[in-house]
Amino acid sequence: MLKRRALLAAPLALAAIRPACAAVPEIRFARQFSMGYLQFNVMEHHKLLEKHAAAMGLPDVNVTWVTFNGPDAMNTALLSDSVDIVSGGIPGLVTFWARTIGTSQEVRGVAALSSQPCLLNTRSAALRTIADLGAGHRIAVPSVKVSIQAVTLQMATAKLFGRENYTKFDDLTVAMSPPDATIALLSGNSEVDCAFSVPPYQAQQLQKDGIHTLLNSFDVAGPHSFTLAWAKARFRNDNPVLYRALLAALREATEMVNADKRAAASLWLGDTHSKLPLDFVTEVISAPQVSWTMTPQGTVNYASFMHDAGSVKQAPKIWSDMFFPEVAELAGS
Repeated sequence: MLKRRALLAAPLALAAIRPACAAVPEIRFARQFSMGYLQFNVMEHHKLLEKHAAAMGLPDVNVTWVTFNGPDAMNTALLSDSVDIVSGGIPGLVTFWARTIGTSQEVRGVAALSSQPCLLNTRSAALRTIADLGAGHRIAVPSVKVSIQAVTLQMATAKLFGRENYTKFDDLTVAMSPPDATIALLSGNSEVDCAFSVPPYQAQQLQKDGIHTLLNSFDVAGPHSFTLAWAKARFRNDNPVLYRALLAALREATEMVNADKRAAASLWLGDTHSKLPLDFVTEVISAPQVSWTMTPQGTVNYASFMHDAGSVKQAPKIWSDMFFPEVAELAGS
């Protein structure tokens, strides 16, 4: 018995006299269903985060990737420290920046990923503009009230019916993932006859006869970021080297997407197990209104509207108020 105790005690004694080993750095990414996260696909497949971290003296980094249906669940995961880097539309960042600024949970933007419009498509021949919407219609959005599609619809409604009526169509919206919304719209058997969607699904919808576009978000808010990444200030402060590696990986991934969009499209197809043709997906990510850039666009327009509507308690004076200083030199808006 004494011998067994000695054997058990030996590892504990050795651990006590060894210097404490630093924990392996970890970074956990969250993304959503769409073609707005190509840099993440590239980063994951080419291990760019690991590459830049190793070059900066962090040879071992645990990198994980998870996918969410919408911004609500993703931001909940961020606040609970289940993920570190969250990505989504402008309203998601605005909401959590305004809610957490100056607190221990403070959230700021890391960078943009892409600028591209969201399209509100319908199969209803009776609908020519959003003014024709009524109680018999249902609009699928990734998340009601808080997704960029839902807020854009509010902005368009305010322009048409006055700011006091910006929620006029909120009751028509239903939360649905973009793949499910596309199936519902194209089937003709669902009560959902409109989908405010994301690429490439919105382009896929328009391939079917009878589907047409009611609204282009660029016509409402001007050119704007479609996807951005954000994180807690605490993560950046606690992991300065890892954060620098993240920015370096994002820059390289953005360059790689722009240099070979077909290769990026192929990675996206593989990750999502999509059966869409490679030529079609390449065309979608190369469209004239699409740009793959770390420069935020249109963030103040959305933040100002959300503040005026009472969705958030404060708005930034300039776009860089919502972002970490590393990207402040970019020509954002």
